[in-house]
Amino acid sequence: MWDKSWQYLHKMGTVILFASIIIWALGHFPQKVHYSTPYNMAIALVAEDTTLTDDQKAVSIEQLEYEKESEHLEKSYIGQLGHFIEPVIRPLGFDWKIGVCLLTGLAAKEVVVSTMGVLYQAGDSDDDTAALQTKLQQQTYKSGPHKGEKVFNPLVAFSMMIFVLIYMPCIAAITAIKKEGGRKWAILTGCYT
Repeated sequence: MWDKSWQYLHKMGTVILFASIIIWALGHFPQKVHYSTPYNMAIALVAEDTTLTDDQKAVSIEQLEYEKESEHLEKSYIGQLGHFIEPVIRPLGFDWKIGVCLLTGLAAKEVVVSTMGVLYQAGDSDDDTAALQTKLQQQTYKSGPHKGEKVFNPLVAFSMMIFVLIYMPCIAAITAIKKEGGRKWAILTGCYT
């Protein structure tokens, strides 16, 4: 049992770490993005507004920074990839962010949740799990026929969980199948599913 645990931590842990770094880089670049709103100017105006209290300024600035980061993520390389595959997954009720999560899950299924945390910007509080849960509940479609509707209704959430469980095994699982059963079984499992 110790040998198998060490094998997972040693080999698969590197796959998960590598995938997480790639996801971060794809979401962080390109640095220069043309924003639809001049956020820096809007933040400066709010900071200089004397009619607002300090608490109101903090809330307004936080909201503007969140919107700026959301637009940056959408226009980043990972956002472009998500928008590219969105027409294929739209019939399932999935948006581009869910599509990116599913793609990154091919590296390791565990990465689906960490990708959601990055894309839904849930890592900005002390309790990241509660923050992600809240962000998922607040997500709405920004465009298309469902504009303004919640992305994660019970049916979409359930179908996403089932989809993650039954779509192609992750690279980590295929690697384990290859080690235990041989290359033919690994190829069969990857292609068949």
